[in-house]
Amino acid sequence: MKCSWRDGNRIELLENGDNYYPALFHAIDQAESKVILETFIWFEDEVGKQLHSVLLRAAQRGIQVEVLLDGYGSPDLSDDFVETLTSAGVIFRYYDPRPRLFGMRTNLFRRMHRKIVVIDTTVAFIGGINYSAEHMTDYGPEAKQDYAVRVEGPVVLDIVQFELENLPGNETLRRWWKRRTRAEENRTPGEAQALFVWRDNGEHRDDIERHYLKMLANARREVIIANAYFFPGYRLLHAMRNAARRGVSVKLIVQGEPDMPIVKVGARLLYNYLVKGGVQVYEYRRRPLHGKVALMDDHWATVGSSNLDPLSLSLNLEANLIIHDRQFNQTLRDNLMTILRQDCRRVDESMLPKRTWWNLGKSVVAFHFLRHFPAWVGWLPAHTPHLAQVEPPVQPEMETQDRIDAENQEVKS
Repeated sequence: MKCSWRDGNRIELLENGDNYYPALFHAIDQAESKVILETFIWFEDEVGKQLHSVLLRAAQRGIQVEVLLDGYGSPDLSDDFVETLTSAGVIFRYYDPRPRLFGMRTNLFRRMHRKIVVIDTTVAFIGGINYSAEHMTDYGPEAKQDYAVRVEGPVVLDIVQFELENLPGNETLRRWWKRRTRAEENRTPGEAQALFVWRDNGEHRDDIERHYLKMLANARREVIIANAYFFPGYRLLHAMRNAARRGVSVKLIVQGEPDMPIVKVGARLLYNYLVKGGVQVYEYRRRPLHGKVALMDDHWATVGSSNLDPLSLSLNLEANLIIHDRQFNQTLRDNLMTILRQDCRRVDESMLPKRTWWNLGKSVVAFHFLRHFPAWVGWLPAHTPHLAQVEPPVQPEMETQDRIDAENQEVKS
């Protein structure tokens, strides 16, 4: 499958769970035929229970509901929590679940990291927000700063096609969809253009990274990148410095209060290279940053699940929406500039790691790692993750009837 730019979409930026969950839950309640939901994390907390309720309502009124969770990111949902959904008809799958070893999760690499919801063929949600109370601003100091988009229009059809081609058991729908999409190819141009892009371990290994590189090469005035786990490939670092050196204002927002301390250590290894190359680096200090967004000049933007780190760029399954739209670009820019002014500290040369042999050695190791990591990944043993569907529990009345039928058969014989 190969997606193209689609015109005439309506795209809304959603900040944090405060905006995202109400919009999503309302859309699911309005579904008429089908809901497909993919996510990395689903916790059995207040937010997770709200999602459970809205999906259960949809299934009980006859909506076909399919859920795909990552086996690493969502390993702890209780049997009762899941069985209530499967009993109502929800198709519930885990991506590559594996047993723990000495209490530790072993399926760390090649995760299903996408966050996508498709409702019928009309509305889709895509971004970086999982389903947990951590994404609500009232969670406290550890609440995550994050983004997603709600989109209507022709690009939703591409996301539907992607889902149908990547979920098992949809052969009939795929044949129907191919007949339908041939009639959808020619669209009247509209105001908002959108392109659905994804990263897999097959033919689309570097699609998201290529769009970032192209954006940096085409930038003329301004680039703002806000990314939670920033430790990108050497090509992207080089492209950021090149853009800054030709006069583009390149602003990078990274975590200043990370949820994992190693994140700050990794990013700071790159500060000398970026700051001395003209890149403006800011640390977001209000709470953990979980966003994966960027914009360029006055028209290009992206929102999605892909971090700019080795896992997202070389191993995980990711999905982003690339957007050409001045109004959306301005909305995202206003948001990012507000947090830059209010909640960020700019990294200046006085804050850079001192030039010592030890720091120089760490930086050299980091750059060689970033330069060669994609090739090293190709040397790892082949691994084909599998989807495991959770079967619905056998209903008690069915068990009773089976027992009665078996007893009657014994009497007759």
